[in-house]
Amino acid sequence: MTAVAPAPAETTEIGQVVLQAVGIAKTYGVTKALKGVDFDVRAGQVTVLFGENGAGKSTLMKILSGVEQPTAGHLVLRDEQVTLQNTVDAVERGISIIHQETNLCSNLSVRDNIFLGRELHTRTGSVDYGREAEITARLMRQLEEEIAPGTLVADLRMGQQQIVEIARALAADARILIMDEPTSALSASEIEVLFKIIRELTANGVAIVYISHHLEEAISIADHAVVLRDGEMVAHEPVSEIDLPWVVHRMTGRQAEYDFRDEPREFGDVALSVQHVTVADLDTGRVMVDDVSVEVRSGEIVCVYGLMGAGRTELMEALAGRDPIAAGQVLLDGADIAGLTIGERIGRGLGLVPEDRQRDGVVQMLSVGSNLSLAGLRSAIRKGLVSRGAESKRIKHGMAEVRVKASGPGAPITSLSGGNQQKVVIGKLLMTDPKVLLLDEPTRGIDVGAKGEIFALLFKEARKGLGVLYVTSEIGEAMTASHRVVVMSKGRIVREFDPRTATRAEVMAASGESDGPAPVAVEPDAPADPNPTEPTRTDGANGGPR
Repeated sequence: MTAVAPAPAETTEIGQVVLQAVGIAKTYGVTKALKGVDFDVRAGQVTVLFGENGAGKSTLMKILSGVEQPTAGHLVLRDEQVTLQNTVDAVERGISIIHQETNLCSNLSVRDNIFLGRELHTRTGSVDYGREAEITARLMRQLEEEIAPGTLVADLRMGQQQIVEIARALAADARILIMDEPTSALSASEIEVLFKIIRELTANGVAIVYISHHLEEAISIADHAVVLRDGEMVAHEPVSEIDLPWVVHRMTGRQAEYDFRDEPREFGDVALSVQHVTVADLDTGRVMVDDVSVEVRSGEIVCVYGLMGAGRTELMEALAGRDPIAAGQVLLDGADIAGLTIGERIGRGLGLVPEDRQRDGVVQMLSVGSNLSLAGLRSAIRKGLVSRGAESKRIKHGMAEVRVKASGPGAPITSLSGGNQQKVVIGKLLMTDPKVLLLDEPTRGIDVGAKGEIFALLFKEARKGLGVLYVTSEIGEAMTASHRVVVMSKGRIVREFDPRTATRAEVMAASGESDGPAPVAVEPDAPADPNPTEPTRTDGANGGPR
């Protein structure tokens, strides 16, 4: 077994079609997820699959990897028609998939997750843990992640869990590798490493299917582009013949773009005041958030921009009550809430949309309606019992407000696209009538159309007086979907920008993301130096802030 790149296939030429989907259709009840799609995968090349949430991308990938069976059509693998019974069958035939949402066992180690179901054995038949650990360590080195094989997955941050998913697929020596949003939780340096690995794999003849809502990123790594819309293939071209507007237009049927910089700026009083807040890791005592102060006014949308490792997630989780605050104050409408529980903070009007919506945002065994009403059930209580009529009315109103696309309130939450699941998570908190909404990477793994819808929803609520504080690592979002941009680096706020006058280069330099003038950290109550000269860099060390 090799660490990353399998040996070149002797009989397969670069560019040769190795997997074909022929007339693939998939129906769920009355919903037609795929409508007769033809799709080719080529050896040694990257085929990027574009499409909005609900276009059918993930459904097609599940069929190609044996997760789902098609309603009609068939697959051809190396000139032979095949039926993939399940994922084990697909892996044995050389097809592996890296899912958008991590599919790991949090109570097992990194080593055990990588070899789960494919354990290596000694001559006597026992599991060869030593060899598994050796291969795991080698994979981590090549992926440039200092994660010990015995580390519990539960102790890893989101980006590191995504790296483990990638390592598990690489360990299978796949000849066809499907990557569904592999970079959604990765830092810029981790993405660079992944792209290096992709080039090594394709040089050895591995065929890669790549799905990403980061359009420019996907174009930069791909050889061919395919666009799905409403379950149908609407375009396919060599990447050398396309550009970003071409992709967006064919994905959406329009030139989709969102820019809210001209939104009204009629703010009210300070709704949320974060004063000199410090957050430390409970296990190591390491400072993750260092003396941070920021204010959000009623009707204002403030973006916290920074690289992974800047301390943004730790800040948001401490504000929401998930982690304790070591020092400082958090004031909501002037009242200190630092000692309140998560539920008490929600009751006072402060709620968090978490980074990992699958793990922390939705209850996967519940329906869309039950998820939507969960946080605000108290408002439907009549005489000590939940009034189903009142709850149903609120759910219907909530689904309309956030524009959830679902067959109805009783639809399983897992049947929704990522964008629609995120709308449910946001809608759930809006039904609690919040004063301030916190959002951690609110558009992770969401297509360009759904991003615009989510930000339009937030600005609509801001016009009603809602204060919003959200975290993003996407510079485009920071510049076009906020009233004010606050840059974090190494646990501290280093600059503030008005997105109407700032440039992307200035904001990125402040975060340490690119070369150029970057600021020194400013005192929390002092104005930022308009002409900084000393560079600031984010090291993104493992186990550090997110």
